[in-house]
Amino acid sequence: MYTEASQSLKSVRDLIRFAVSRFQEANLVFGHGSNNAYDEACYLVLHSLHLPIHDIAPFADANLLPSEIARVLSVIQTRVETRKPAAYLTNEAWLGDFRFYVDERVIVPRSFIAELLRDQLAPWIQVPEEVVSVLDMCTGSGCLAIVAAEVFPNADVDAVDLSSDALDVAERNVTDYQLDNRVQLIQSDLFSNLEPKQYDIIISNPPYVNAESVDALPPEYLHEPELALGSGEDGLDATRVILMNASQFLIPGGLLIVEIGFNREELEVSYPELPFQWLDTASGDQFVFMLTREDLIDAGY
Repeated sequence: MYTEASQSLKSVRDLIRFAVSRFQEANLVFGHGSNNAYDEACYLVLHSLHLPIHDIAPFADANLLPSEIARVLSVIQTRVETRKPAAYLTNEAWLGDFRFYVDERVIVPRSFIAELLRDQLAPWIQVPEEVVSVLDMCTGSGCLAIVAAEVFPNADVDAVDLSSDALDVAERNVTDYQLDNRVQLIQSDLFSNLEPKQYDIIISNPPYVNAESVDALPPEYLHEPELALGSGEDGLDATRVILMNASQFLIPGGLLIVEIGFNREELEVSYPELPFQWLDTASGDQFVFMLTREDLIDAGY
């Protein structure tokens, strides 16, 4: 089929149509930057041709060189046959306007916290310039730490992860953004290796997939580090450690912001004494909670 395609397809539009057909035929799963076959086809075709990924119109009917067609078809075939997320094929992922290097040492960035950070955590942070210290727990590629450093211009950011491989990727991204003097990378199993210090804000997108869901993950997700996905039987093991320790690392009035996926009901049942404030994101208000230091202390944490 791919040999026939290389002889028959001529334009960008042709290649996108072909990719959508192959992706749907193969029942690919999306969720690593796009949520449907068409958007992913557009991204992979345009990226492979070194064209702007957000503007297809000027190029849709452009005829392509045989070598360009071969390059794109190779990417399409690899996506179908390996089921690797597109981000691992292009070595890039986007959070809004922020671009990050990624490979299979880190989970593909996709955090609702990034959306909240882009608004500088308004209205809970009234003067962004007064934020001077941020902790990003489970930093992975360093994406949230970098966004935090960009939106809070006077803040130093500590970015923590257990995986040395992930921290190697984070180091590359921190250097790409020229933030080496403001973002410190720390290898630690959650808080266990941190020096005593208090932060204005702690953010975390920890592992939160429960055991049943881990067992049912489609092939695309199995390319991601297992360490970054599962967190015990109910998906809350890491979150429990964060709740138990965060107050010691927050200034008075400091904020704890944690993403927990689809575990809201389980979390609220487990911690009825905590006044979780659920933050609105584009996909709803069930994915990210906020607590203050005082909320945690009043509940005995």
